[in-house]
Amino acid sequence: MTHELLASVAAMDAVPAAPAKASPPLDPESRAWLVALRSEGGERDRAVARLHTYLLRATRFEVARRRPTLPHLRGDDLDDIALQAADDALMSVLARLDDFRGESRFTTWAYKFGLLEAAVKLRRRAWQGREIPLEPDSWDGFHSAATGPTEETEQAELLSEVRRGIDDVLTTHQRQVLVALALNGVPIDVLSERLGTTRGALYKTLHDARRKLRRHLEATGYRLDGWEDA
Repeated sequence: MTHELLASVAAMDAVPAAPAKASPPLDPESRAWLVALRSEGGERDRAVARLHTYLLRATRFEVARRRPTLPHLRGDDLDDIALQAADDALMSVLARLDDFRGESRFTTWAYKFGLLEAAVKLRRRAWQGREIPLEPDSWDGFHSAATGPTEETEQAELLSEVRRGIDDVLTTHQRQVLVALALNGVPIDVLSERLGTTRGALYKTLHDARRKLRRHLEATGYRLDGWEDA
């Protein structure tokens, strides 16, 4: 479990942006969407209304897919979440029309905004009124996956050093962000809203915390492959 813990922290690092590449030519349908949404008057209004209807299908699909995980929500609540998500997704798509590169159909690209907004709103609703755990709920839950006494002892020693590093090396903010995201499973959008910060700032804090932990562990004699500085 110790290596799983370390891997969970490592996996939270932001992924480097891929090199820019030439955009493929737009398919006729996608081009028509862009022309209509960039026009004025009635043509634009009709295109926006069609896009909102399409996004509402996406958000309702995502809400229905996640409904079993939110049994305390009623149908009216779920409908309201889907509608709000569609509204926000529409605003996001309209603000990012210039970002569309034609690597998929416009509707496929836009549909993902609906899925994302619905997922974010459902995660926030699931955590509404709940206290955000900024300290480990229990270190006792992190058991070793070692197969023998020697490996189990080594894993226990490593976990102990990780705990010491979290307590002694990280700032209070770094420790709280790392514990909330990597140990207690708080969604990053929920944490960013609760702390009044951005996802990017939290990723940066998490990356810095991870790098400090790596250096601490190496200074105490542990070598963790894959924990490169960035």
